[in-house]
Amino acid sequence: MMAKKTEEPKKPHGGPMSKLEVLVRGQGLEVDKADVQRLRSFIYQKVYDLLLAASVLAQANGRQLFEPYDLPITKGLQVLITEFKTMDVQINLGPLLEKLSKLPPLDLGASAPTEALLPEVIGALTLGLARAFKIIDPNMEKPSEADWQKVEQIFDLLL
Repeated sequence: MMAKKTEEPKKPHGGPMSKLEVLVRGQGLEVDKADVQRLRSFIYQKVYDLLLAASVLAQANGRQLFEPYDLPITKGLQVLITEFKTMDVQINLGPLLEKLSKLPPLDLGASAPTEALLPEVIGALTLGLARAFKIIDPNMEKPSEADWQKVEQIFDLLL
């Protein structure tokens, strides 16, 4: 007997929603295709920034690989990671790893535990981004270009 296939949530036009889009919509925001692409670019850049900082720290400590404790995870990001773990959302690392391979290479590689943590970091960053929009404007339904710029500047200051 074949197992019943669970269907992914559908967009209004009928296509499958990305896992990141599901997280953003779950925070009460509407996003279109351009927003989803911008979200992905934002996530790729922030993950790269975190990995770069971890690589520098591990190298300064004479290690060949960087570990989860080398990632500059703030208290707020750790809270979001913990919250994300309670959600039933699985994030595929394939697209992230492909995109990261096109960025300047890091001096060191990530350990297996660090790679295993990346989906949770991505989920936490996505939740944080969506909540930052709501902090800027609690009644926001769809982020504008100016909203995206504000949130990106805030994250650039902190991560």
